[in-house]
Amino acid sequence: MTAVTKTLHHQTLPSPKTRDWSNVADAPSTTTPSLGLEALVELTEFRIGARAHIVVDSQICQNCDTRACLNACPAGLFVETTQGSILFNYEYCFECGTCDLICNQTGALSWSYPQGGDGVVFRHG
Repeated sequence: MTAVTKTLHHQTLPSPKTRDWSNVADAPSTTTPSLGLEALVELTEFRIGARAHIVVDSQICQNCDTRACLNACPAGLFVETTQGSILFNYEYCFECGTCDLICNQTGALSWSYPQGGDGVVFRHG
């Protein structure tokens, strides 16, 4: 297994999961419990705008054979209709961009950040 690395300011840094944290003062806490999706949603505020920041072209999606967005969205906001098209429920979107990265159909998604003041607001309880 090879270590995953990130490049930052021309330095290659090891992935936090593969880095040796034994001598680092700011090592990640091992006592912090992992939160599930429901708990994360409870700690998150969604300011719902009047317009969707992601628009799905249903015609293009009908030709998709993978439908990866249905499983890739961490919030489960993509839904297949009985007619075979895809609907996106933008109201509780984490704005992570996973759908944009995983979609293999050119022009199927139009992705932009919500207008100022709208969208997801992450906070800690």
